[in-house]
Amino acid sequence: MTRAVRTPAGSRPVLTVALVLTLVAGGFAAWTGQGWYAAAHDDSAGYAAERDRALAAGEQAVQNLNTLDHRRVDQGLDLWEASTTGELHEQLADGREEFAGQVRTAKTVTTARVLAGAITELDDRAGRARLLVALRVTVTTPDSKSTDKDSRMLGELTRTDGQWKLSGLGQAPVGGTATG
Repeated sequence: MTRAVRTPAGSRPVLTVALVLTLVAGGFAAWTGQGWYAAAHDDSAGYAAERDRALAAGEQAVQNLNTLDHRRVDQGLDLWEASTTGELHEQLADGREEFAGQVRTAKTVTTARVLAGAITELDDRAGRARLLVALRVTVTTPDSKSTDKDSRMLGELTRTDGQWKLSGLGQAPVGGTATG
């Protein structure tokens, strides 16, 4: 004769609850794992990081091209050339000697500070971007008088050898919108 093993009356609900909790935990782990995998393989994080790199490089380049000290003209112009590429770089290199002479004669110190900037377009695959930068340029004359001027500039960036450099720079148009 075989004897049936009896379990205590209260152990089945505990076993059922444990089984349900195990299934819920497994489902939660699978759900969060899928979310983690999707986030890890999402291109938007890489795109955002590239946008931030382009913005930082663009802001620095615009600041560099609006900063020049007559006592260190060659260093300043070297920085200008290092911050640019393409046609803008060629224009700066071609006009370097004449411009350096003008700055030395004027004996001015120009410093720029970026107030705000934004990437307005980014084509990561083509390595091209556009940015808008607001900056304050301070010009100090030989008699130590300073003048501040706020301006907005539009720039074009090109990625060269893995680095973003200015390939175009100009004043942003200023004006209101027409109302009908």
